[in-house]
Amino acid sequence: MKKTNAMRELDKNKIKYNFIEYEVDENDLGAVAVAMKTGQDITKIFKTLVLLNEKREMLVACIPGSDTIDLKKLAKLAGDKKVEMLELKELFNMTGYIRGGCSPIGIKKKHKTYIHESALVKDTIFVSGGARGIQIEIDPNILIKQLNITVGDIIIK
Repeated sequence: MKKTNAMRELDKNKIKYNFIEYEVDENDLGAVAVAMKTGQDITKIFKTLVLLNEKREMLVACIPGSDTIDLKKLAKLAGDKKVEMLELKELFNMTGYIRGGCSPIGIKKKHKTYIHESALVKDTIFVSGGARGIQIEIDPNILIKQLNITVGDIIIK
């Protein structure tokens, strides 16, 4: 398997991680499908969402796979008036990643990253490995420290 940008960044910073590969279904790239194919608890699979604030600055949010982002909570946590999802057609140019393979690790453009607070009660979580069919398993505290991630309640309850 070829290393992804996310893996290379973790390796460069000597950060311990594991990865698992799974078969990709182009018609279902969602986190629930990832959980089923990898045999992992959906609350440990964190999906990566890319958003823009009112100044068109990129934000990245990681939330449990079965949850929905609360745009108002994220905007408040980020100190923005509002945030909106990035249009899919802009994803690759903004991040270097494609839908279903977008990792919070290894994004080239400057951005702030946020993660739902439930990550703190997990020994490890899974985030995209930077390509479809690859998940990185990592200690959430190490991920938070490495990427300078802000932790908060950013999901709809």
